[in-house]
Amino acid sequence: MNANKKHPSGLYFLFTVEMWERFNYYGMRAILALFMTSAVIGFDKAMSSQIYGWFTAFVYLTPLFGGLLADRIIGKRRSVAIGAVVMAAGQFTLAAYDVVPPRVALFAGLTLIIIGNGFFKPNISSIVGELYEPNDDRRDRAFTIFYMGINLGALVAPFVCGGLGQGIAWKYGFMAAGAGMILGLITYLSLQKRFLGDIGIAPVGNGRGEKSFALVPEEGEKSFAPTSKQPLTKEDRDKIKAIFTFTFFAVFFFTFFEQAGTSLTFFADEATRLPVINLFGWEMQVRSSFFQSINPMFVLILAPLFSVLWRKLGKREPSIPNKFGWGLFLQGIAFAVITVGASVYIADGKPVSMLWLVALYFFCTSGELCLSPIGLSMVTKLAPAKYMSLLMGVWFTSSFLGNMLAGFLASFYETWQLTTLFSVPAVLSFVFALFMWVMTRKVKAWMHGVN
Repeated sequence: MNANKKHPSGLYFLFTVEMWERFNYYGMRAILALFMTSAVIGFDKAMSSQIYGWFTAFVYLTPLFGGLLADRIIGKRRSVAIGAVVMAAGQFTLAAYDVVPPRVALFAGLTLIIIGNGFFKPNISSIVGELYEPNDDRRDRAFTIFYMGINLGALVAPFVCGGLGQGIAWKYGFMAAGAGMILGLITYLSLQKRFLGDIGIAPVGNGRGEKSFALVPEEGEKSFAPTSKQPLTKEDRDKIKAIFTFTFFAVFFFTFFEQAGTSLTFFADEATRLPVINLFGWEMQVRSSFFQSINPMFVLILAPLFSVLWRKLGKREPSIPNKFGWGLFLQGIAFAVITVGASVYIADGKPVSMLWLVALYFFCTSGELCLSPIGLSMVTKLAPAKYMSLLMGVWFTSSFLGNMLAGFLASFYETWQLTTLFSVPAVLSFVFALFMWVMTRKVKAWMHGVN
């Protein structure tokens, strides 16, 4: 038990690298749907939503293959570096729409980002897990801290990339996103040896018995080094069933959560009053892309509170299945709120207060903190060591399917009434929350005592 020990310095190093990578991704994502509906690309909202959905879906599918390659051939550390280089290239390709045909730049840039993310995303998360022994109760809190790094980058990116993209020219938004990834890559390459030692260098599934966790022991701790040759036990198989169950329910959470980049951005652009804010004599026009900073802002505010809450509850802390149920339930409340906001917009025929979106993101973020960082930690606890990155990739397939379905749902933005579009996520979130709670006892049995 290490509850009172400090986190290893490698956690904060990975926090910084992930922050820049998320600045890169969320900066691009904040303007992507708007860019595709602009005169430069010329797609309608339905087509833009479907392309956006497929793009974000494949962003979360390729980690399955990136994790497998890292486990078997490349190693996690090299995979992270490869991913960073390819993603940066993708952003600068998007920015080249005035050099090559715009739609060529669009699809080539998005393809590079998809490939790069596959190498980067599962492996940096797995490296975080390898900083801790399997039963170290600092691990959940570590992933919450790591999740704050994700959201710090996501908070700043829409203001920088959205401000440049919507305020000056789209290419400057994409170039700013690429520059952020370059900064993250420089940080990673220059400091990885100092903070990570040998963690994540060797592939773990090559049959030669390398350590899957090459820990740099903290003072007074022992290293943990399971081998890759151990066969799966019945307990291992049960734990894998639990991972797949959590992944199934997460699909529906992400289907609705990922409306942020499409239907909720369109709602912000067309149905929400966008004020001019005066900051000490400097006037700033609020852009629709800025609303994508509300979610990470709430994460940074609420994540420490949730971390303290879990610690204070001690043995009364909700189980992982219960937390998943609460995540879905809170998301249901969020979409019930925006359904009311949409009905006000329809009734009055004029843009509504941005507080409707602020309230939606508050409840969505609360639900997210019960599910998404807990999911990352859950995989590192339950996955057999030799399949760690592969099963982390499986977890990210929940976002693949969720984003694909999210794009399909958002494509009805112009054909369904907004109250219908937003009430569907509200009702289904409540239903799946109930199913998750009903299954709690069975899933806990599969977890074999993992908290």
